[in-house]
Amino acid sequence: MTEKQVLLTGDRPTGKLHIGHYVGSLKNRVAMQNSGDYDSFIMIADKQAFTDNARDPEKIHNSLLEVALDYLAVGIDPAKSTIFVQSAVPELAELTEYFLNLVSIARLQRNPTVKTEIQQKGFGESIPAGFFIYPVSQAADIALFKATVVPVGDDQEPMLEQTRELVRTFNNYYGSDVLVEPQGVFPPKGQGRIPGLDGVKMSKSLGNAIYLSDSEDELWAKIKSMYTDPAHIRVEDPGHIEGNMVFTYLDIFDNDVEKVAELKAQYQAGGLGDMKIKKYLFEVLNNELTPIRARREAFAADKGAVLQILKDGSQKAREAGQATMQEVRAAMGIEYWK
Repeated sequence: MTEKQVLLTGDRPTGKLHIGHYVGSLKNRVAMQNSGDYDSFIMIADKQAFTDNARDPEKIHNSLLEVALDYLAVGIDPAKSTIFVQSAVPELAELTEYFLNLVSIARLQRNPTVKTEIQQKGFGESIPAGFFIYPVSQAADIALFKATVVPVGDDQEPMLEQTRELVRTFNNYYGSDVLVEPQGVFPPKGQGRIPGLDGVKMSKSLGNAIYLSDSEDELWAKIKSMYTDPAHIRVEDPGHIEGNMVFTYLDIFDNDVEKVAELKAQYQAGGLGDMKIKKYLFEVLNNELTPIRARREAFAADKGAVLQILKDGSQKAREAGQATMQEVRAAMGIEYWK
């Protein structure tokens, strides 16, 4: 029997998850979990959330349960996957500290993902040290569980490369093969980054996201506000589908490719109104989200049980982490007594 690969993935608890998370990573995680080929560890990265939310711990505390509910709602199964909380595994912090001695500040500064996020968050010269070194923390998250596979977005490849560098450096310095170099699994082309309702990057802060927990009324209100074609003033006017968010979403969520092609042709020729295609998109998205919404409500009815799932998963994750750290300390020569 082929040995299972180890899957490590997760999200920061800074709010509910949206359909960009769903298409970009969550559906993939569920499929990989259900394949039976992976030993899955799925982390709620609360420590990482503190790197730029340290002054708002209540936000992280409240979001922790919301993210857990979203995981369970989309089909992450605690009987098949270990769902755990990052701060409940202190071995992650220990390995992060050892990794920090293996990487230079100059190397961290070259990480394009970090550079972009620093600009987006407007830190200027006041970059929190924890945020600056979070790629090292991410490397520890992956290495502690000896993850072989990490599902990520295209923009996270620099983070994975830095993880591989740290793993190689550790193994070379200490003459061991304790840690494992991970490989990335990326979303299908065109689905890594779903734009928001207005055509720019989907973001909680911009208010342009559709959440997995949105009610039917909230979903319809958001779809009605979607950016289409500003030049398509009258129904009979020819319309453009490029940059039209309704058709962008239909390409992603509607499995009836022929139907979408037919609607595109009608819209481009003139005679198809924006409200009609928005109503059709609502039907498609609502059919996708209705079972997710129902499962989420069922789990939310017993939040104590959800917290117990996180507690049990964190204990299992910690046991795995403790085993790895015994090997790490032995390789480093700091197992002073047994």
